Amino acid sequence: MKITRKDFLRLSGLSFLAGGAMEAARAIAGRSSAATESQSAPVAQSVRWGMVVDLRRCQKEKGCTACTDACDAAHNVPRIADPQHQVKWIWTQPYETVFPFIQDGYAEQSDAGIPVPLMCNHCASPPCVRVCPTQATWKRADGIVMMDWHRCIGCRYCMAACPYGSRSFNWVDPRPALAHLNPDFPTRSKGVVEKCNFCEERLANGLKPSCVDACPQKALVFGNLADPNSEPRQLLRQRFAVQREPELGTGPSVYYLV
Repeated sequence: MKITRKDFLRLSGLSFLAGGAMEAARAIAGRSSAATESQSAPVAQSVRWGMVVDLRRCQKEKGCTACTDACDAAHNVPRIADPQHQVKWIWTQPYETVFPFIQDGYAEQSDAGIPVPLMCNHCASPPCVRVCPTQATWKRADGIVMMDWHRCIGCRYCMAACPYGSRSFNWVDPRPALAHLNPDFPTRSKGVVEKCNFCEERLANGLKPSCVDACPQKALVFGNLADPNSEPRQLLRQRFAVQREPELGTGPSVYYLV
């Protein structure tokens, strides 16, 4: 049978269309299978560690320093008498200093003068990380802002960038000021910056931060802010909370119940 040029082109076109239809069918089947696998596969829970501080509970025991004492002991934070050389991981400041925007000048503030525990806010958008020239400070995937003391060159750019004063510089060798040494945590040297690390070494072992465990009033609540069922998120739904200077856009991970 003789095939004309017109018949050849017609048959070729039909073959092309048939092949394309088969490829499309395989692609659709593949996407359907992938979608089914995606729906059946467990979805990994994202993590963003954060802290909620209940100021009402915190004030039940006047003069309590349990959280600071526990943090200092766990992380070899020196107790230096000279205020210009002090190293702070957790410290306190008066309420009206920490939250000046709440003061309106007319309404009486019942919380005025009370000490508010402060620490690194482990910001969602940490300015300290952006300015560090050696990447000695960086943000982990779980939100914790870390420090590598071996990379720190003491330029203090991070201290200038941090709007919360959460970083301390070792102007002198801190080790002689340690009354008790924790051999499980590294000491620092003169010329480096340090700060709260949310007890990342304890989190790695499934433990809560030392300050949380030490608080007798259970005023410090730590957990995953990305989990709507976590204890911090439940408290934030039940009570009014504030952050330190949220208008700066840093996204602090520490909240205060007032």
